[in-house]
Amino acid sequence: MSRVPRPPLDGLIDDLYYLEGAPPYARLMLPPTPSALLIVNLGAPFRIRGGRDLEAAEYADGCVITMPTHAYEFSYPNPTRSVGVHFKPWGTAPFLPMPVGELCDRPVTIEQVWGRYVVAELQDRLAMAGGPHEMLALLEEELSRRLSETAGLGLVREMSSVIASTGGAVAISDLSVAAGVSSTHLAQRFKEVIGVTPKRLARCYRFTATVFAIDPAGPIDWGDLAGRAGYFDQAHFGHEFREFTGLTPTQYVEVRRRFLREHPGSVLNSWSLPAD
Repeated sequence: MSRVPRPPLDGLIDDLYYLEGAPPYARLMLPPTPSALLIVNLGAPFRIRGGRDLEAAEYADGCVITMPTHAYEFSYPNPTRSVGVHFKPWGTAPFLPMPVGELCDRPVTIEQVWGRYVVAELQDRLAMAGGPHEMLALLEEELSRRLSETAGLGLVREMSSVIASTGGAVAISDLSVAAGVSSTHLAQRFKEVIGVTPKRLARCYRFTATVFAIDPAGPIDWGDLAGRAGYFDQAHFGHEFREFTGLTPTQYVEVRRRFLREHPGSVLNSWSLPAD
């Protein structure tokens, strides 16, 4: 289950969620999206591999992942149980004690962010809650308490919203003009608040919108899809696909079809991919 938090958190967070049960696959690959993630783990430890050339690390208490620039591989225990937050790209900054840029493509534990005592107390309260609705209310209360002022957040949020509204198809130079700041200043603020530059965020929005436009159940005209998404040509589109996912577009569709065939209706099948 999931729900949108109350203001002002709704300006930073897409939804709070509760997840319990058997994962559809032992390992799941999550392509990058223009979002960030916080997980408070309530079950056995899970593992994350943050890149094809990195070793998987174990997370017992949970983790924070700021907006990624490449795919992550999650290995969930069976069963798994957690509560979490899907942040907007700029949403983690007001809850972190360090600049977001320091965490780019480097997942950290909840303990590293909030401290052992805070996390242990939160996990205890969540474990004693009367059900998922109460658990999400407790998580929302904790987030509200930890909300802090963040320099540059308003600027980054406004310009990121412009990028999102165009699906990433906006000239970065136009953003600087609209914001009334230099491109260097804007890029620095983005790195501080989101962890990536405006150009990288725009690429991620465009890639995500393009992937969601794919209907794996029907025939796909890749050239037309790439053209409508604003890519130079099909080769450019394929390069972006491999950089973001490690897969070619046709490999992606084959894996997506497998998920839909083996686990129709799964809450995870809109974006996650089996990595087994």
